[in-house]
Amino acid sequence: MKELKENIKKHIDFLCERYPALKIVESDIAEAYQILEDSYRNGGKLLVAGNGGSAADAEHIVGELMKGFKLPRKLQADFAEKLLRENKELGTVLADNLQGALPAIALDGHPALSTAYMNDCEPLLCFAQQANGYGKEGDVFLGISTSGNSKNVLYAAITAHAKGMKVIGLTSAKSSKLEQMSDVCIKVPQTETYMIQELHLPVYHCLCLMLEEEFFGAREK
Repeated sequence: MKELKENIKKHIDFLCERYPALKIVESDIAEAYQILEDSYRNGGKLLVAGNGGSAADAEHIVGELMKGFKLPRKLQADFAEKLLRENKELGTVLADNLQGALPAIALDGHPALSTAYMNDCEPLLCFAQQANGYGKEGDVFLGISTSGNSKNVLYAAITAHAKGMKVIGLTSAKSSKLEQMSDVCIKVPQTETYMIQELHLPVYHCLCLMLEEEFFGAREK
């Protein structure tokens, strides 16, 4: 794994300063970041899935990636000009307000599709079906599971790998099937569900901050 740039690594350093318990997963966070950076740099996207609180985390991650998190993410000048050429009045509003985005999809966020598939086919494959439909080689699947053994997440991870995607796991201190299936697994050092979730949030916030710094930081300076 190549060494992280100082302006990117500072986010992990600050994370570990605020949450010393996460020092143990420092290298895994860096590796997960590198997978995500490589995917986005090559036109890929992120698919995220989880259940319950982890489903909420999946939606949270998408919210941080698809719009400005800490930075305003101004549009590239050439795209802003294209909007203005399309329509001067409406294009001005778009150019002034649209933000740069890192494409990400939370697989729990499509109730009509999921319930149709669960009713007509196999309920535990609802995330796998979307990984099959949305995923392509070079994309990344992030599976969030406090147990690391959520079957619908595991089925999606297998499907993602078969599609040529990388798989990142976000789990707990316990060994799990998701850990075995992942290219990298961030195992936060807790075993109680709510405590695991309390550490998942700063980890994925850190990843989102690093990605934003890499893809939008220079544009805002």
